[in-house]
Amino acid sequence: MSDAFKGYRGKALSVLKEFGVRVWSDASIQTTRGEFKGIILPRSENDDDQHLVLKLNTGYNIGIDIKTITGMKEVNYREAHYKIPEKEFPFSEEKPNVKLFGTGGTIESRLDYRTGAVIPAFSPGELYGAVPELADICNLKTEKLFAVFSENMGPQQYITLAKAIGEEIKNGIHGIVIGHGTDTMHHTAGALAFMVQNPPVPVVMVGSQRSSDRPSSDAALNLIHAATAAATSDIAEVMVCMFGPTSDEYGLLHRGTRVRKMHSSYRSTFRTIGDIPLATVTCEGVKPLKEDYNKRRHDRKANVFPFFEERVSLVYYYPNMHPDIIDALVDNGYKGIVIAGTGLGHVNKPVYPAIERAVRKGVAIYMTVQTLWGYVHMFVYDTGRDLMDKGVIPAENMLPEVAYVKLGWALGQTDDLDCVKEIMLTPVNGEITEREPYNGYLVYQGGIPEIEEFLKRVHK
Repeated sequence: MSDAFKGYRGKALSVLKEFGVRVWSDASIQTTRGEFKGIILPRSENDDDQHLVLKLNTGYNIGIDIKTITGMKEVNYREAHYKIPEKEFPFSEEKPNVKLFGTGGTIESRLDYRTGAVIPAFSPGELYGAVPELADICNLKTEKLFAVFSENMGPQQYITLAKAIGEEIKNGIHGIVIGHGTDTMHHTAGALAFMVQNPPVPVVMVGSQRSSDRPSSDAALNLIHAATAAATSDIAEVMVCMFGPTSDEYGLLHRGTRVRKMHSSYRSTFRTIGDIPLATVTCEGVKPLKEDYNKRRHDRKANVFPFFEERVSLVYYYPNMHPDIIDALVDNGYKGIVIAGTGLGHVNKPVYPAIERAVRKGVAIYMTVQTLWGYVHMFVYDTGRDLMDKGVIPAENMLPEVAYVKLGWALGQTDDLDCVKEIMLTPVNGEITEREPYNGYLVYQGGIPEIEEFLKRVHK
């Protein structure tokens, strides 16, 4: 299809041709709901043929139902160019060296303001052109390891990342940033926390909830915060760096084994669960909130364990779950199952025989809680005790996703289930804690008088 109508088909294509309006043109569109002005953007060929996509001057994209269009006019046309002007990234002997690994995701895109296109920006020169503040923080080198959406990240990518991090540490890097899609960033953070232990420098994962073509984008500030943490922080752990509050007051550094994405679109989507974040970060620097963290060192040693068994599953229990769910996993050769159970770690009795069959066949089964906060306590009720008798092992207060990646990591090293149990229940970096602090469980419930009063005082 011609670039002049890229992605459009059917009725939407007919409307564009009828009024002589092309993709990437500045257009004025009259509709039964009023006039809209902006840039006509291309559409995915998998989308319907009932809408046009328009980028408004505010930066937001809207869809216009073609049935409402009464007239269109092409005001100006600019051919799309997918090349970002680069500026040479300045080097300074005084600044720390930071390596940015790219895996894909919104964080690695920026807007071409000439055309309205969101296009990849990843070389140091491109990033400097998009976020010049980075040059005030560090000397930046980049390497694109993958170009995938985060849902396509998995064990092979975890292993490749862990090895690459180990090599950079050997080469004397001062800090590492990993650009990653937000949807499964907490899975990757957990996996890397087990695969790269006791690093001498910060390993900071960062993403963005909103792409750089949106006025509310968090991409640039998150990247600035992540670079600041990698270059200057005393905290040498695998961390996730994202917005703290929904505003841009500060970012938070979350421990890789205790973090989870908790909202589909909020910029403050990542929360530390069962503990408090490691630190706040602004353009001025990092302020630790905890004292018990792995501290930066000046050696080049890190323990890298790049192992993962892919035949591991995470099963979210639900009422009336049938035993064939477990049987199907066993029949397909799965070696480990993590269950996110109800309450203190429970499932219904019809599943018991399938669990027994799985354990007899040497499948490792661990129990977590779907409440996220809190511990598995399977000795309190008969249900829990029965499950332990059948071979289910409580996973303390590991988050379900963290238990999943840790079990894959453990089974990648050994088939001996006693050794697997020892690995699983020996804390590596905060995935199991002796207790959860009183302020590690805070869920603000709107509408409650004292919370509403607090919000009025703090966020006016």
